[in-house]
Amino acid sequence: MTTHVILVARAFGAKGVFVEGEDSQLAKTIYSVLEEWGGKSYFKLEFVSNPKTLVKNWKEKGGKVVHLTMYGLNLTEKVSELAQINVPLLVIVGSEKVEGWYYYNADYNIAVSNQPHSEVSALAIFLDRIYKGEELNISFSDARLLIIPKERGKEVVRRE
Repeated sequence: MTTHVILVARAFGAKGVFVEGEDSQLAKTIYSVLEEWGGKSYFKLEFVSNPKTLVKNWKEKGGKVVHLTMYGLNLTEKVSELAQINVPLLVIVGSEKVEGWYYYNADYNIAVSNQPHSEVSALAIFLDRIYKGEELNISFSDARLLIIPKERGKEVVRRE
């Protein structure tokens, strides 16, 4: 699931992700995607040992923290306000049981739905609404592989 969250973050315009702990296989997978599909200079993967410290430091430096949770306020009610924030956003996407600390220390607890759903879909929908669909036009200049859109069939070209 973590790999899918990271892939969505990259494809939908996030500048990077922080992942709790160390995972060399995850890093290898993501760096391979960056190498082939682009984004090495744009997208960063960083492992952190203490995500609570990350949240505290983020806020101390003037950033805002958004926690995606089905228990939060509906995105449609807050998307205009969120889209106008002009400081870096840290978007927290949890899995399974998220500690209550994050609910109380986030600047925003946002739900894309107040029903059980995937954190992957929540992140995709959140980023799509924040970027107003423009993220769907992302292309990475350092990509080695490019998809040629087609109505039918598949075409991928390799750039060297």
